[in-house]
Amino acid sequence: MQLTNYIRTIEDFPMGGISYKDITPLLMDPKASDFAVSELIKGLEGKPIDKVIGIESRGFLFGMLLAKELGVGFIPIRKPGKLPSETISQSYDLEYGSDTIEIHEDSIQKGERILLHDDLLATGGTASAACKLIEKLGGELVHINFIIELDFLEGRKLLPKAKVNSLLHY
Repeated sequence: MQLTNYIRTIEDFPMGGISYKDITPLLMDPKASDFAVSELIKGLEGKPIDKVIGIESRGFLFGMLLAKELGVGFIPIRKPGKLPSETISQSYDLEYGSDTIEIHEDSIQKGERILLHDDLLATGGTASAACKLIEKLGGELVHINFIIELDFLEGRKLLPKAKVNSLLHY
């Protein structure tokens, strides 16, 4: 299956000069979504995972599917003020500004093996901040998955030495 057929590019979104990669067509096709999940799981063979973390908001979509497929819990990383319990936060830069993300401080037990998932790797700021949160809580980052990687932005350079898998490269 050619997953690029299920990604559309929206020019100048969310601002001028950005070529946004939209996964909505992938989400609308159950066979393509199932295929994407199976491809993301392939990179995990032989790697025990205790929890999957998804980054708000599109990282939740496949993150939940991966957690269900692996039979493990799911942890959301969200923007400030969205999580109801005690949190820790990490600020970061992205290709068109800066932001902060948070995680519940009791969501990871020391030594738990974590799969981090998001839909897109661009400059690496968001994923790098998520990795720092996982580390602060004592989690062991085993693997990082993305649907799409924008290779020209070299975001992978900001990520730790964990295995990184992206299904599509632009």
